[in-house]
Amino acid sequence: MDFDVIVIGSGPGGYVTAIRASQLGFKTAIVEREALGGICLNWGCIPTKALLKSGEAYENLSHLSDYGVKVEKASFDFSKVIERSRKVAGQLNAGVAFLMKKHKIEVIEGIAKLEKGQGAPKVVVALKAGGSRSAQAKHVILATGARARTIPAIGLAPDGERVWTYREAMVPKTTPKTLVVIGSGAIGIEFASFYRALGSEVTVVEALPRILPVEDEEVSKAAHKAFEKRGLKFRVGASVKKLTTSRTGVSIELEAGGKTETLAADVAIVAVGIAGNVEDLGLEGLGVKIEKSHVVTDGHGGTGVAGLYAIGDVAGPPWLAHKASHEGVHCIEHIAGLKPANLTSPIPGCTYSNPQIASVGLTEAQAKEQGLAIKVGRFPFRVNGKAIASGELEGFVKTVFDEKTGALIGAHLIGAEVTEMIQGFTLAITLEATEAELMATVFPHPTMSEAMHESVLDAYGRVLHI
Repeated sequence: MDFDVIVIGSGPGGYVTAIRASQLGFKTAIVEREALGGICLNWGCIPTKALLKSGEAYENLSHLSDYGVKVEKASFDFSKVIERSRKVAGQLNAGVAFLMKKHKIEVIEGIAKLEKGQGAPKVVVALKAGGSRSAQAKHVILATGARARTIPAIGLAPDGERVWTYREAMVPKTTPKTLVVIGSGAIGIEFASFYRALGSEVTVVEALPRILPVEDEEVSKAAHKAFEKRGLKFRVGASVKKLTTSRTGVSIELEAGGKTETLAADVAIVAVGIAGNVEDLGLEGLGVKIEKSHVVTDGHGGTGVAGLYAIGDVAGPPWLAHKASHEGVHCIEHIAGLKPANLTSPIPGCTYSNPQIASVGLTEAQAKEQGLAIKVGRFPFRVNGKAIASGELEGFVKTVFDEKTGALIGAHLIGAEVTEMIQGFTLAITLEATEAELMATVFPHPTMSEAMHESVLDAYGRVLHI
């Protein structure tokens, strides 16, 4: 065997898996067709946050008078905004390269394909530098990720100029004056928030009855109102029938409530989901089961093919970087014969818009659908001391408890920096914390996290500050 483990794909799932494999004593290689760090680091999670920070900084200039600060003739240099985002991605790409060297992981640059081998499939790589290389390992782990879903039949496919996916939306030369975002999940809302902050007129189209449809309904409604205050426009319950392009822009035909309308804009961003990268890997010939563009796996990442595993986005939802890393560590520790943490641990979700949204566990509706008797607590930031001092009054914390056991089963937040707070509730659910334990936890003052404590108290009729 050339290696003990070969990981295909170096995103947050792949490179973390490779590091853990090396730590466990496995001779490890990783295959990457583009750039170390994958889509998340180079074209997703990280550089989008750099863009959003620039948008937030510029948007905040219009509110500085609230803090007694005066600024005149505010402006931005869009090329510098994009340049900063790319530099951030480049810095972290170099960091992953350093980690590969540190852990003695061989990086093979090229496009991998699987063939039947001795036990696990053989990995044949068409090398970037030319030629090919074949390698055999005891274990092969697919971490090939996913890409933006497109629907070419109705025009929802990038053309490099007027129709963008997340990739094109990160490196345009100028900001569009008018923009339509198709899809109101986290990706769509984040780009809508960024471009609106820099002055674009943005309309978000969502086929379902409300934006951010995976979030708790109260949060979704509050987000809708907050975004409208910032000038975003929405068409919910509206399906795209056709998108056409011209030299000057796009025309989007919508159907809503049995009526049709047409939206015109300079540019459209397609954010209607993602598709797993399962093509051209040789999976069908190996007998790997694929459903809806994702590899079907067991509770440990196993594909049913000897020695072949799949983790992260290519293995299905939720399509989140931290889920991919967690799955990868679990998978390799299982291979090593350890007893890794259960893959059913709660997975938080975050949307880095303004205001931010974060959640973990069951929504109130999901808990009721499961027939659970629940207690629900809420606490608004507008009466939290730190929020008032900071001028961050928007949003609230909502907690959902199992009435029978007192276990925290869901938490849903909207407001400033709630993506940093959600981990507290994630840890609580992981440790099966009850309302009594959360009530007994001391939260520092003054912090916005005190709203988390007050939400718990509110669920049990003990709220202190409202």
